[in-house]
Amino acid sequence: MSTNFLGFQKLADRYAIRLIQPLLTQSRLGTERRSLMEADVEHRFWPASYMPQDDLRGHFEFGLKYERMNFEFFSRLFAVIEPQEVQAWVRDAPTGQYARRCGFFYEWFTGLTLDVPDTPQNVPYVDALPSRDYLCASKSHNSKRWKVRDNMPGDARYCPLVYLGPVADRGWIYDVAAGVEKLDNTYGKDLLMRSAAWLTFKESRASFAIEHEDDNKDRVRRFAAAIQEHSGKMAKPLFMQNLQLLQRSILGENALRLGVRSSPVFVGQTGFKEVVHYIAPMGPDVLPMLEGLLVFDEKIKGCNPVVRAAAVSFAFVYLHPLSDGNGRVHRFLINHLLAEDGATPAHIIIPVSATIAGSARGLAEYDKALEGFSRPLMRRYADEYRFGEEQTYPDGVSSNLEFPAAADALHAWRYIDLTEKVHYLSGLLRETVEHEMADEAEALRTNDAARAAIKEVVEMPDADADRIIRSLKASQWTVSGKLAREWPMLFAQGGRLFHLHAEVVSAVRDAFVRQPGAKA
Repeated sequence: MSTNFLGFQKLADRYAIRLIQPLLTQSRLGTERRSLMEADVEHRFWPASYMPQDDLRGHFEFGLKYERMNFEFFSRLFAVIEPQEVQAWVRDAPTGQYARRCGFFYEWFTGLTLDVPDTPQNVPYVDALPSRDYLCASKSHNSKRWKVRDNMPGDARYCPLVYLGPVADRGWIYDVAAGVEKLDNTYGKDLLMRSAAWLTFKESRASFAIEHEDDNKDRVRRFAAAIQEHSGKMAKPLFMQNLQLLQRSILGENALRLGVRSSPVFVGQTGFKEVVHYIAPMGPDVLPMLEGLLVFDEKIKGCNPVVRAAAVSFAFVYLHPLSDGNGRVHRFLINHLLAEDGATPAHIIIPVSATIAGSARGLAEYDKALEGFSRPLMRRYADEYRFGEEQTYPDGVSSNLEFPAAADALHAWRYIDLTEKVHYLSGLLRETVEHEMADEAEALRTNDAARAAIKEVVEMPDADADRIIRSLKASQWTVSGKLAREWPMLFAQGGRLFHLHAEVVSAVRDAFVRQPGAKA
């Protein structure tokens, strides 16, 4: 394949920019205009009539017109080019939208001020980020200097990027509110509310399973209680004090490490030899990035609830700001943000952890989603971290992890592309609502029918009826010796109600086999 690149890739090659997150559009000269997909990259071919001026101005303008954005690329590019290159373009085309956007981006990403006059006031405003294709701030503010509408979704401390595609092509974003409403219409509010308590407990237990942690009852109940108490109800959970309150609710007062970390951390295995799967941002960068994440969350309020929940929750887990409990808070945020945006009722939990932990495929897909960023990051810096002298950090943690390349990695940490994470969570929510929750509601409805059928034959407390149902179902509709010993009056030869036992068994079996898709 020819390598005569145009656009952003041409500039990346010219300035020797090495990206962790590759450019997802690569443009080349060709005989005709066409495109093809290879893995996740779209290769676009352009006839000679599209050939831009062979400099920063020409290729950056070409990229803005025709290619996918990449904030990591912007950050690295503006860190290495001379400001005079941008200044010359702006002075030559002071009213041109692409020159103005380049000047705006340069100052936004670097924090520096270019030596150029402000844009003439009679020039119309233009969006910094194409709102038709990307997750943008719900409310933009005008940069009078550049006559650019600043609709960037975050600020320079932390600004994830999400490509949504044209509005007409966003059918892949799951309508979780419609999915829950369909369950409500099928099973009724009462049934859903009764199943919510079990789903909350199931979500809590599964969350520990994802992290391969012991799910002792106290820890599971504590996490479930935190979900019930705070999901959809806590204002600004990413605000420092609220985040620590949430962490304390999840981990308990006896947790060894509470609060935002200032020490280095990696995700992997420790022991005889450390195995590193991911290195999170370094201690000095954590608090500024957490404050940036709070800004990001505030700025995208009002966008699609699934997009917001995915972007904020995955941005949080990659930042890994807490000393402990990051994974659980990450999954808590999914439900909290959906409820806060009104996509789900506050009392209804979407048990995404249960779907993830429910099968080997679910766990593998979750790991794959996380590795979409962590694996290329670690591949890039495989030889640039080490374990040296142990030192104690202000948060009280002792660590011997050294990562001299942290400043370089900051370009990727700050400007992570979360597009695939939004796709992943959308599919996960669809599967959870339409299968995990629907199956749970169906099981509860079936159990109700079996319990009612038993009581048509013989009166007994609900708990006794449920115990009989579980036993008969487990033994394929036969009376086990244990069941006969527990209820001899009904199931043992000579019992006062033994003549009714066959009718009870038949009633339970029929309640299950009559349900759609059920098996006898």
